Amino acid sequence: MSSALTITDIKRGYKAGDQQKAMAAKAARKAFKLSDRDRMFVLVSAVGSKVWKWSYRHAGKDCTLTIGKWPDVSIVQAHEARIAAEKLVSQGIDPNAHAKAKKQKTLTEQATTFWGVTAEWIDLNRTKWSPYYLKQIERYMGKYVRDTPIGARPIKSLTTADIYHLVRDVARRKKLRDDELRTSAPSLAALLKTWCSGVFRLGVVSGRCDNNPAVGFRLADAVVMPPVKNNKALNASQLQDLFKALQTGGGGRPMRIALQLLMLTATRSVELRAARWTEFDFDNALWSIPLERMKMKRPHLVPLSAQAVVLLKELREITGHTDWLFPNSRHENAPMCATALNASLERLGFSGRGSIGFSPHGCRGTFSTWIHESGKFEPLAIERQLAHVQRNQIAAAYNKAEYLTERTTMLQHWADVLDELRATAH
Repeated sequence: MSSALTITDIKRGYKAGDQQKAMAAKAARKAFKLSDRDRMFVLVSAVGSKVWKWSYRHAGKDCTLTIGKWPDVSIVQAHEARIAAEKLVSQGIDPNAHAKAKKQKTLTEQATTFWGVTAEWIDLNRTKWSPYYLKQIERYMGKYVRDTPIGARPIKSLTTADIYHLVRDVARRKKLRDDELRTSAPSLAALLKTWCSGVFRLGVVSGRCDNNPAVGFRLADAVVMPPVKNNKALNASQLQDLFKALQTGGGGRPMRIALQLLMLTATRSVELRAARWTEFDFDNALWSIPLERMKMKRPHLVPLSAQAVVLLKELREITGHTDWLFPNSRHENAPMCATALNASLERLGFSGRGSIGFSPHGCRGTFSTWIHESGKFEPLAIERQLAHVQRNQIAAAYNKAEYLTERTTMLQHWADVLDELRATAH
């Protein structure tokens, strides 16, 4: 079949640097060959793609070796590849089998590199982690393992000193660039040590390394962690200051409601900010949080105080047309972003540099401290409200409605205490 392109055109185009002319082959109804010398040819497909191939005989059989796609593989490169393959044939080696073995060796070597095992560890665990935690791991293990020389090294060759220097160097960074997850350098260093330890555990059980270098040193040997202030409990005066600040600051009305609900329900911020309207039973004043959003992966039932119900009904007038209580301001099909509540507290002056160091998680600590100190409620009921369950407890024995009556009374008492503090705030 005739064609607008010949092997001479390819050579002429290559020599003249006129790649555009050389690539101007017209598609035919079926594939055809453009013969070169030494049994090498270009196979032009029906859609016009061009692949270098070489015909040879091995063990009494006619064989074909695919060298590469043109123009990615130039004429000179194709000839060099043919010469190398011809040498293999002369030694009784099949070039196709040799190429497959080389590729398999590369894959095997990649699977035993630190990053290769890391990628496997991530894939094995991605369904067990929350989307936010998975994003953290993929982002930072990619940045500090995959994209650095340590990631290409065989996992078996890594030592405690290698992981120590990785963790220490990250901890000493003054600022983490391009850090949308707002993780501090010391905190990230601590996470990297934990994640690396998980990767090495997989390496040990799969026979790709002999030990876990990440456990060979204490975190304190490499990282100076700042004092933990963000989970502190607010005292009466600080709570009153927060209520005053919330009257006008902290963002729009939904954001101010979010902070109040976080205090009233003592839930984790991820449980609240990703809540959907379908989880709420207003008739019975109950909020059912599905296990997917719970830290311990167990469903949790939260009784709602009268004050919480009032706030929720007000919020429903604002965001009730969406699935989420707190829809993302930029992406209506997603909930509020992970840092929104922290940013709100920072605007109020309760978080960030020079503040008292209060975070959304501190709402749980405030609730726990005040309720424990009141002496009015069973400690186990308080722990159930906080969704604290011992890890060694049999999952089948856990009942999300445990202590529900007492927890209902407890949260109403807490809401009333907060109302009294709000009323006396000046």
